[in-house]
Amino acid sequence: MTDDLFSLQGRVAVVTGGAGQLGREIVRALEERGARVAVFDIEADRFCVDVTDRAAREAATEEIAGDWGTPHILVNAAALDSPPDAPAEEVGPVESYPESSFDQVMDVNVKGTFLSCQVVGARMAAEGRGSIVNVSSVYGMLSPIQDLYQFRRRGGEEFYKPVAYSVSKSAIYNLTRYLATYWAKSGVRVNTLTLAGIANDQPEEFVAEYVKRMPLGRMADAREVVGPVVFLVSDASSYVTGANLVADGGWSAW
Repeated sequence: MTDDLFSLQGRVAVVTGGAGQLGREIVRALEERGARVAVFDIEADRFCVDVTDRAAREAATEEIAGDWGTPHILVNAAALDSPPDAPAEEVGPVESYPESSFDQVMDVNVKGTFLSCQVVGARMAAEGRGSIVNVSSVYGMLSPIQDLYQFRRRGGEEFYKPVAYSVSKSAIYNLTRYLATYWAKSGVRVNTLTLAGIANDQPEEFVAEYVKRMPLGRMADAREVVGPVVFLVSDASSYVTGANLVADGGWSAW
């Protein structure tokens, strides 16, 4: 049996957030299977695109369509979370979480994903084919376990996993379902990929607590995202749309 179902030879792909840790692995995987990949990212060389800027996205998509043809694949991997050095008010109690921080996360994670789908997906629908993957998080399915961050509170900090990330990632599911049914008869499939924590030099104390809760006993390697993404964008998943593929090491199975 061959793996022709997973071939992406001759296809055009757009990956938002493609310059990041996760995005780079996705770009590499698509290119290895024959796709021509355009990276939409504020750190990208050619397509320096702010995902919240519709005009910039339109211009970049127009350029790709002119040079390579209408995209067959869209992977929305761009996302914003509170960084380790976030200001204290951003990682404090939900009662005092800043409105500006909420707006910024929702702009990138929800509005940015929607605009990508709107601009690129419209072209796909006009061509009668395409596959969109919206990357979400297990923290969009389930509430964060705040006890994982107890080590920071023991050190005197007031630290909570912020609310906006969970809210934004939860919104992805119904955006996916809406667009999957809306574009079904146009040949465009839309699915969600839900991931758990990916190893990225997190504090040892956090990792120790995290893996205690994780059935597989470890954080994911970014390369382990490749298989699910390739499945969802290839002909191997031709009858899959509106679904949520969960690759979370068993986190949500408890």
